[in-house]
Amino acid sequence: MLLGRMILSVSALILIAYGLLCLVSPDVPAGYAGLKLSNGDAFAEIGAMYGGLQTGLGLFFMLAVLRTEFCRPALVVLIFAIGSLALGRLVWLMITDEMVTAYTYGALAYELATACLAAIALQRCSHDSA
Repeated sequence: MLLGRMILSVSALILIAYGLLCLVSPDVPAGYAGLKLSNGDAFAEIGAMYGGLQTGLGLFFMLAVLRTEFCRPALVVLIFAIGSLALGRLVWLMITDEMVTAYTYGALAYELATACLAAIALQRCSHDSA
């Protein structure tokens, strides 16, 4: 359970901090990813997806750290949410002809490591309660 709480804590802090930054300043993540925000809808979309969604997930992961009955469900969400980001990023990294920057490689490394550690933690806490 210690690994699970640790990966959920780290994920909560990262997602809440980055999510709040993106919520109040959507141009920050857009700039990192090389995106141009051309209208109000673009700002709302980045603010919602990078800001609102990440902050909400981070708060859920923090709840799971504080209330152990949420630990397993939060690890499952972490595996699927962050693992899906890694999978999508990896697919596009392999099929694009365009150059990518350290942003993509760094995000992919974080996402793969987080999803793998969450899967290991889930497996361990499943064995602990069996």
